[in-house]
Amino acid sequence: MEQALNQASDPLFGTYNRTPAAMVRGKGAWAWDKNGNKWLDFGSGIAVNSLGHAHPRLVEAVRKQAGEIWHTSNLFEIEGQTRLAQRLVDATFADKVFFCNSGAEALEGCIKTARRYFYDADQPDRYEIITFEGAFHGRTLATIAAGGQQKYLEGFGPKASGFTQVPFGDHEALKAAIGPQTAAILVEPIQGEGGVRPVPDQCLRGLRELCDEHGILLIYDEVQTGVGRTGWLYAYEKSGAAPDLLATAKGLGGGFPIGAFLATEAVAAPMVPGTHGTTFGGNALAMSVGNAVLDVVLEDGFLDMVRQKAGRLRQRMAQIVDTYPDLVEAVYGEGLLSGFKAKVPAGQLVAAMHAEHLITIPAGANVIRILPPLNVEDAEIDEAMARVDRAFSTFQASA
Repeated sequence: MEQALNQASDPLFGTYNRTPAAMVRGKGAWAWDKNGNKWLDFGSGIAVNSLGHAHPRLVEAVRKQAGEIWHTSNLFEIEGQTRLAQRLVDATFADKVFFCNSGAEALEGCIKTARRYFYDADQPDRYEIITFEGAFHGRTLATIAAGGQQKYLEGFGPKASGFTQVPFGDHEALKAAIGPQTAAILVEPIQGEGGVRPVPDQCLRGLRELCDEHGILLIYDEVQTGVGRTGWLYAYEKSGAAPDLLATAKGLGGGFPIGAFLATEAVAAPMVPGTHGTTFGGNALAMSVGNAVLDVVLEDGFLDMVRQKAGRLRQRMAQIVDTYPDLVEAVYGEGLLSGFKAKVPAGQLVAAMHAEHLITIPAGANVIRILPPLNVEDAEIDEAMARVDRAFSTFQASA
């Protein structure tokens, strides 16, 4: 009864099972809660805090811009927006960029752009998008339909039409799903929420060839994998298979809400005035942070360093698997998007890590995501794995 009263008095929607700790300060890979406990943050706000907490260059960018101008709307030119867009264009396959506020908005923009492309080409019936089981593309009505997971669809009325899911890795089912109404294939190079499942490079190249063969578009959801998380600015670069559209967010703002979708010139061309818009997207304050993030991530040697750190992390995680074969069976992922495949309920192991003041993130397929900031120190990787070791040892002793 008391618990029910407490829940009733909470002014927030009850959509999260929150850990009872409120973080009030952070620096790098560390965060302090209101009770003074020091946590090692290997969740990075679900792959958002790409440069950790309170990075001095991001703090200075916000401080400087906050004293000048925050927001004018996209009815006026925004200098920081043009600069950030050009830098993304110069560093990727893209010719055009549209800024928004979140990953879900970025995916919505990709969906709309793909459909508009074929509408403008006098093929309005080509609007269907093929996605993959286990995918997660956001929480809007369109993006939960794109993801296709029943647990996110239940209770929200009819599923938005125009999306077809095929089994992950089933090439024959994918080919069979392509028809005269198909506009695009949408894929995460690594399924994050779906269990840190990478799509092999040869399969991404195969998707590119398949789209070219059928005259359809290839869309990458790089909301979680982008901005250095895998050791590449965007994960697709490793495969050499460029998309026609790409959604990015999370790490692009380093903790500030920024989303964007990128496209080739031809695909972006039908998105003329009136076809899409945003009130807050791309405002001066957000762009100051996004540019500061790229100032760091695009520095010579930074992504090489991320790949080096990833190798160290992977080695330490493999040692944990060897030590606790009854708890975890494998290490998944790439770069600093890694995960333990658990043999016991992943949530229980995450709770055991929380007891050691280590933040990690659960995912689908009973996986625990390990997502340190990209500028994590070697000593912090070692300390995190020492805390994992203590957590697993305590859990195993109490089981």
